Amino acid sequence: MNRYRVVAFDLDDTLAVSKSQIDSRMAGLLARLADKVEVCIISGGRFEQFETQVLHHLELSEAGRAHMHLMPTCGTRYLRWSTAGDWGQIYAEDLSDDQKERVTAALIAGAKELGLWEDETWGEIIEDRGSQITFSALGQKAPPAAKYAWDPDGSKKQRLRAWVAEQVPDLEVRSGGSTSIDVTRQGVDKAYGMKRLMETLDVKIDDVLFIGDRLDEGGNDYPVKAMGIECIAVHDWNETADVVERLLTEL
Repeated sequence: MNRYRVVAFDLDDTLAVSKSQIDSRMAGLLARLADKVEVCIISGGRFEQFETQVLHHLELSEAGRAHMHLMPTCGTRYLRWSTAGDWGQIYAEDLSDDQKERVTAALIAGAKELGLWEDETWGEIIEDRGSQITFSALGQKAPPAAKYAWDPDGSKKQRLRAWVAEQVPDLEVRSGGSTSIDVTRQGVDKAYGMKRLMETLDVKIDDVLFIGDRLDEGGNDYPVKAMGIECIAVHDWNETADVVERLLTEL
């Protein structure tokens, strides 16, 4: 493992329980890793989710901040620590107003047509994240237990993803987290984000390791695997922490 120059992570169910604060063990390991190599977090959530789940609980050194790369909304945005003392945006692949309207209409129609529009929800069902529209069947603030129980085999999300993809063929529609569907510009997914990161850092595929929980075909981490980056599949943050502990002994 000592050959890696970049270690990239999914967030929900990889670094932390879905929509929850990172555990102190994982936070400590992540900060130590950032002192040694470039670290990227790439996830479907907004930057604000990165802040509340991870950044507010990390004690990063100056070198660690410089090595930290944040890619919210599945790599459609990229932020790094700037000389101004804040997280500065490198790029944002935003959707147009027309695209957002068509996606929102398709998500609502598809969920109702397929019987997936739920009455009991927690928070927004459809969220405009600028560069991504996200449908969360139970709402953005649904408790983890309810989310994991809603679609354990992923079949509901897959049916909705396929239905919406037919309505907006010019856009990228993919399964997101445990209850979500993410829609972005065509070709802008986690693989796109990783390619942009590698260009920025001038590294090759063999220099990168990716850790995520949705590496199965159709999962939102799968594009990274498909592009040839070495990947480690995990089921939760505890498994990720074990991997990082092993990695730290070899760097």
